[in-house]
Amino acid sequence: MDRFLITGGKKLRGTVHISGSKNAALPILVATLLTDDKCTLHRVPNLRDVRTTLKILEYLGKKVTYQNNTVTVEANGPLKKDLPYELVKQMRASFWVAGPLLARFHEADIPLPGGCAIGVRPVDIHLKGFEQLGATCQVESGNVLISARELKPAQIVLRFPSVGATQNLLMCACLIPGETILENTAKEPEVDDVILFLNKMGAQIKTDEKGRLIIHGVQKMHGAEHTVVADRIETGSFILAAAATRGDVTVADCVPEHNAILLSDLREAGFTLDVTDTAVRVHAYEGEINPVRIRTAPYPGFATDLQAPWMTLMTLCNGTAEIDEDIFENRFMHAPELVRMGARIYTEKSVARVTGVKNLSAAHVQASDLRGGFALVMAGLCAEGETEVERVYHIDRGYENLEQKLTALGAQIRRYNPDKDEF
Repeated sequence: MDRFLITGGKKLRGTVHISGSKNAALPILVATLLTDDKCTLHRVPNLRDVRTTLKILEYLGKKVTYQNNTVTVEANGPLKKDLPYELVKQMRASFWVAGPLLARFHEADIPLPGGCAIGVRPVDIHLKGFEQLGATCQVESGNVLISARELKPAQIVLRFPSVGATQNLLMCACLIPGETILENTAKEPEVDDVILFLNKMGAQIKTDEKGRLIIHGVQKMHGAEHTVVADRIETGSFILAAAATRGDVTVADCVPEHNAILLSDLREAGFTLDVTDTAVRVHAYEGEINPVRIRTAPYPGFATDLQAPWMTLMTLCNGTAEIDEDIFENRFMHAPELVRMGARIYTEKSVARVTGVKNLSAAHVQASDLRGGFALVMAGLCAEGETEVERVYHIDRGYENLEQKLTALGAQIRRYNPDKDEF
């Protein structure tokens, strides 16, 4: 399997251009199942999860082309209503096909999903929503069987503002005649981008003064063209990498307001930032990094996907910083690997206390999940010596051309496969 070899100690400098959002592209690709018409999507990042999603669409019966970050999806015969476990086990987002298939065919047969091992992340919120829309949901031999004689509009209050459940129920409700109301929904920019695409396809979705999503079901959806929003997690990751290496980097083609909390916390930590409508510049900073306590929360709070790289930054602070992980359990698996690199981190349940050290040291480490993997890459960029990061396939799920982008900023990083390459 591929690994990263990183020679650290170099300050990142230059400009990096942000790709389209993985977390918006995946549900938007899935939403093309709502129509037989051709859909064209631009700025779709070339990522492992995206390629898996394209395979899922092809398996279900779509014709897919992907070139230069543009995807076209069109009909290629009748659609299937089930997925094999071999595809579903690769990522949790595969479960999102349930909504469109249920809406169009009143049935779906989907294995329980796989993905990063960062907590249970149950699909019960999705299933309870489908049941309120008139479906019956049964779990048999690891598969979820969803069916309905007739779907009906409903008023649904999510027990937690789940991004996946919000998007799945939205896609299903688009084709249910009548008015469906979703409350306590996710407010992430990626959800807004999905809504924008669905409305381009002919859906009628709006947000009322209470923040509820109001969906007026339509009889049929049509094709549409759309450009995916910038990836706010990649944006935040590069901002944090620039800060941790004491570099001077402009993160371009992004939406800074989507990372408002992160930018505020970085300023509190001592960094100087220049912010425009489409870019953030992190200025070189040689002073002490102030410890800052953060608590992850649904948007617009501190993103759980940036918790791990933030922890890497705090390993170099002057004092002790506290991190409260309130979204996913078991999301500190990167902490022991950072400790191997000289970090001082104590974790207890959902809280991590990070006492800063003067320097990190290179080590052989392994990624256990996507964002934790990036945190280890960040640590390798800061550490003196050569760091080897295993299980790069986790990182490939969410960062397009990562080593090329970092190399362009002056980092020394290369991909290496011990089974194929020579040292």
